[in-house]
Amino acid sequence: QVQLVESGGGLVQAGGSLRLSCAASGRTFSSYGMGWFRQAPGKEREFVAAISGSGGRTNYADSVKGRFTISRDNAKNTVYLQMNSLEPDDTAVYYCAAEVRGWIVRSTTAYDYWGQGTQVTVSS
Repeated sequence: QVQLVESGGGLVQAGGSLRLSCAASGRTFSSYGMGWFRQAPGKEREFVAAISGSGGRTNYADSVKGRFTISRDNAKNTVYLQMNSLEPDDTAVYYCAAEVRGWIVRSTTAYDYWGQGTQVTVSS
């Protein structure tokens, strides 16, 4: 069983930055592919970014490419999402997820474990 705990959400003005963290339990964190997703009120959960187990490969949704950066520190069992140039449309609950095969995947159904989410609100 893997437990994921997100932190770092909050209220920020448009154009500002936030860094989300996701701390994972378990001894094999470096073998997991990790992803960030978000869900706005009344909308489906959507892919934001993903990173391979080694951190050597990443993938981003077009809507955040160039503004968000996913990274990981396997020594700390933590994955990060640096969010810059935030826009009101980025307002959502952000979730991290773990995929035990170490792949980069964009589909919610491929992930095995999910965190509880952290709220990000961007004011205009």
